[in-house]
Amino acid sequence: MKNDDVRILQEVQRSTKMAMKAIDAISEKIYDDNLSMDAARESMRYADIYNKATDRLLDGKAAFYRETGFQDMMVRGGVRANTMLNTSTSHMAELLIQGSNRGLTSMWRALNHHENAGNVSMEIAKELMDFEEKNIERLKQYL
Repeated sequence: MKNDDVRILQEVQRSTKMAMKAIDAISEKIYDDNLSMDAARESMRYADIYNKATDRLLDGKAAFYRETGFQDMMVRGGVRANTMLNTSTSHMAELLIQGSNRGLTSMWRALNHHENAGNVSMEIAKELMDFEEKNIERLKQYL
């Protein structure tokens, strides 16, 4: 497996893992049933994409993305700080949109830096990016 493929797939793992952690942290503060269901569905879809990247890395006998406890702490602390005074549905949707935007930005950066990645890795990355864009569109209704 080429290094560019490994880096793209590790970025998919990182991005989806961060999204799942953020949704987990924010879900207890979402009081709108519809938004709560949308967030739960998003988390399941992120898990599916994460598993695709992981399976591909396993097939290529490549290293997985390794997260740090610091990143987890930053996600949870960021959610706590951003929801301390405002837990409105609009604000929760805005936080989820911001997360999807960050995910898109990191994936574009990875694709631009690792342009020699193969088709399968690129397809998984593009699947994540398409999903992020659809999330943003769907979440706009809650603003």
